Amino acid sequence: MSAAVQGQPVAGAMTQWQLIARAFAKHRLAMVSLHVLLVLYLLAVFVEIFAPYTPAWKDLDHVYAPPQLPIYSWAHGWHVKAVVRHIDPITFRSAYVEDAADIIPLGFFVRGEPYDLWSLFAWDRHFFGIDKAAYNTASGHMPTFYLLGADKYGRDLLSRILYGARVSLSVGIVGIVLTFVLGLAIGGVSGYVGGAVDTLIQRAIEITDAFPKLPLWLALGAVMPTDWSPLRVYFGITIVLSLLGWTQLARVVRGKVLSLREEDYAVAARLLGAGHGRVIFRHLVPGFTSHIIVALTLSVPGMILGETSLSFLGMGLRPPVVSWGVLLQDCMNLQAVGSYPWLLLPVVFIVFTVLCFNFLGDGLRDAADPYASR
Repeated sequence: MSAAVQGQPVAGAMTQWQLIARAFAKHRLAMVSLHVLLVLYLLAVFVEIFAPYTPAWKDLDHVYAPPQLPIYSWAHGWHVKAVVRHIDPITFRSAYVEDAADIIPLGFFVRGEPYDLWSLFAWDRHFFGIDKAAYNTASGHMPTFYLLGADKYGRDLLSRILYGARVSLSVGIVGIVLTFVLGLAIGGVSGYVGGAVDTLIQRAIEITDAFPKLPLWLALGAVMPTDWSPLRVYFGITIVLSLLGWTQLARVVRGKVLSLREEDYAVAARLLGAGHGRVIFRHLVPGFTSHIIVALTLSVPGMILGETSLSFLGMGLRPPVVSWGVLLQDCMNLQAVGSYPWLLLPVVFIVFTVLCFNFLGDGLRDAADPYASR
């Protein structure tokens, strides 16, 4: 029995988006990257729940505490052994020794530091952390648990990385909205009007692309007033990255519009009295929407790296805002990095995220290109 008889659409009857989805599903690396990114954004949205501590929480008795891997046993369940800090009297370097007698129980959805979920709901439940109800308080001190270690103020690095993901990942999403508007409008006008307007816009794009990106980021970042609130700096960084990231999308849109503006359906729309804006955005743009999505997906890593670079160099987001770039400021001290290598863990998250976006973009590009090898 044929697929059409069984009620399943055959390849010839599929829409463009169904064909793209089917081709994309065959790209295993892109599918894995998509699911990983969904998990990262899920963690960023519900970071208050998934982070063991709030970003400002600190314990000065455990500065530069090493990572503690959870252990499972039938007697204690999930737990870690408490660490005791010792300071070398000669080098003044902190060293931690496990206290085998002090068992810290761990659990899921345990009570911990109170927080405001999305600044709307007050709660104190955390997805994973110390089960204080089962902890033996005879030791007389509050237990601590650092899955990825602590920084120079005794702050939990995992919690700060998760809170930083909310800022760094959202910069890419908010940035592509502005990039989409600028690239689509300027590229559409350039390809549709042509002539002197097209030449002027293309020369402007070439001049913008000729500037070295990092010095230009630094120059625009230095323009921002130092007395701006963290929220203003955040949107300022997003606008800066968008103003420099729209050129590639504009070129893609311009090339597609140039190839489609003389098609029969576009000419018929103009002859029927359709305005230029309607012809561009109602008839031409839908013909290459998939290519726009691919271009935007591939531009997100550049924006994430841009925010990270600016914040790392002190020209972008600044404490108390937490982002991956801000966390990397602790890595400027090479001696600290050599002694406490877990301070470089934000780099792992940055590289992993950028690779996932690149693999996702490659998969979308192959799926959207009808001439790509299957």
